[in-house]
Amino acid sequence: MDKWRAALRLDPVPALAASEDAALAWHLQAEVLDSGVPSKDALWELPDVRKILKKQQPGGFWRYPKQPPPPTGNYDLLETFRQLRVLVQVYQLDAGHPALASGVEWVLSCQTADGDIRGILGNQYMPYYHGMILALVIEAGYGDDPRIEAGLEWLLRMRQDDGGWIVPAQAVPPARKTLSFWNEAPLAPDRARPNSHLATGMALRALAVHPRFRRRKEARAAAERLKESFFRAEKYNDRKAPGYWTKLGFPYWWTDLLMALDSVTLIEPGAEDPHVAAGVRWFIDHQDEDGLWPTGYGSGSRAEVSRQWVGLRACAVLRRILG
Repeated sequence: MDKWRAALRLDPVPALAASEDAALAWHLQAEVLDSGVPSKDALWELPDVRKILKKQQPGGFWRYPKQPPPPTGNYDLLETFRQLRVLVQVYQLDAGHPALASGVEWVLSCQTADGDIRGILGNQYMPYYHGMILALVIEAGYGDDPRIEAGLEWLLRMRQDDGGWIVPAQAVPPARKTLSFWNEAPLAPDRARPNSHLATGMALRALAVHPRFRRRKEARAAAERLKESFFRAEKYNDRKAPGYWTKLGFPYWWTDLLMALDSVTLIEPGAEDPHVAAGVRWFIDHQDEDGLWPTGYGSGSRAEVSRQWVGLRACAVLRRILG
């Protein structure tokens, strides 16, 4: 048995191998087992992919389902991010797929001259969503695009003094967040404030998945700040309780223990770091009876599908860390 599987109390692979999900089976072969990387062409023709693409608008975006959308931001950008997560991370669509390419071009049309993708928070900076969107586009094969490099450099310029990130609007009292606030000139971050691990984990994801930027000293410093935050309360108001670290999701969205371990070990591999070791220990100690892991998001058929995908991604990350 592989070293990483032997380190766990229970082998999670049989539970994953029993799934009838064709996309999950592809990832199991490509990312967990030593059986070679199969062609992903068949994934692009799956019914769920066609269902998502059927809702894509002629301009390349997906329309926010609740109409009218809130007036505080570009919620079509939020919905497009939500759909791209699935298409890229689950079904492996990349720059060679015309619908994916159209979606990426629409997203990049929301990039400002400064380099940041903006809109979900009105005209305010959103380094956390910016980082997650860039990560998807990089994973889809756009890492060498000058627009992506400009977006990564913008992220590096937006760091706090401690090397992480905040969402500047987080520091604004709720009473000041009027409709006009979201349309005002973007608020610059107060660099002296401590980083938000929610924002840091999401922003860092873009650097972690880029083969060159993950080697930057700034990426390593941000990874250190993120690791130091494991299992601690968020310093700002969003997803504040420590329990959010173990509310696990895939495709990735918010900063949780799984995405954080994935990102920091792309930057600095190895289990010797005490913070990484503590994260690994959580996965060893919290296996369900079938070897997979609780997600913290309840029960039901959709929750079970999510649990399988979290289990699949956890296996890939633990394999990288434990060898």
